[in-house]
Amino acid sequence: MLRAIDRDRYRVIPIGITRDGVFVLEDDDPAKFALDAERLPEVVDNATRVLWPEGGADRMLRVRRPDGTVDELGRLDVVLPILHGVHGEDGTVQGFFDTLGIPYAGGGVLDSALCMDKHFMKIVLAAAGVPVSPSVTITRARWDDDPAGVRADAAALGVPSFVKPSRAGSSVGVSKVHDATELDAALEVAFAEDDKVLIETAMVGREIEVAILEGRSGAAPRASLPGEIVLTTREFYDFEGKYLGGDGADVVCPADLTDGEVAAIQELGVRAFQAVGGRGLARVDFFLTDHGLYVNELNTMPGFTPISMFPKCWIASGMTYPELITELVDLARERVPA
Repeated sequence: MLRAIDRDRYRVIPIGITRDGVFVLEDDDPAKFALDAERLPEVVDNATRVLWPEGGADRMLRVRRPDGTVDELGRLDVVLPILHGVHGEDGTVQGFFDTLGIPYAGGGVLDSALCMDKHFMKIVLAAAGVPVSPSVTITRARWDDDPAGVRADAAALGVPSFVKPSRAGSSVGVSKVHDATELDAALEVAFAEDDKVLIETAMVGREIEVAILEGRSGAAPRASLPGEIVLTTREFYDFEGKYLGGDGADVVCPADLTDGEVAAIQELGVRAFQAVGGRGLARVDFFLTDHGLYVNELNTMPGFTPISMFPKCWIASGMTYPELITELVDLARERVPA
């Protein structure tokens, strides 16, 4: 996004968050954060401290330098919270910006929190009549107290199945279970990420994804042409396939679908977005099976790498990458009264 954003229109101030939760001023250098399978980028503490506006009429962004001096960076117009996972995609940072009255792109508190928690997301989608894959939710406490009952619930779903943390992203902690002997290990992998875990029936069908953008000026949400994840040698679309360009998974957009299938996917994608109170954007992931469409999940801040589905789908639909970023910024600014 640092490479693609319209520099003639925007002055960009990159802010990083360290593992300890410290906001630091980063270099405006896209190469610094390139995704490399050998060494993933990390924000380190450079002794700067970003000082957010104090709220009210104050919209000035400031930084305290290592020597203690404070500089004004400029009046803050909008934040692009390009963050995945806990604290970034679950409504936490969104609530922080809401409290300060700072416009930001993407989902709000409610839709971010709902979609981050796959258990509650499924409840809301099912209540709205959106088909979802069969699953059972297991807590760490239940697994410790009643492993036989958990194994029985898992057996009822059949194999293969998927075990995944309820509140994680980017396929972290996800395992495919081929038979009952693999269940215990898969649960331990998932519980390392979250104390609430889903066991889901593995759906047989095509993996289809559609990109959604909030409508402008109160209009209905917009859906892109759908794309497809085509697996060759990879069993499922894992972290390496999503972000590191690993072999065995291809992102194809537009997908080879009939006009009727495209329309159905777009319509159900918009319905799912509306069901969770979607704002800004989302990527809706489907299984297209012989029995119809099922929504797997919604991502309120999907990947934006060059190999990610969300930008690819909008580019295939006629929008450039810089135009897509501009659209997100404009949507964020539209929400705030002049």
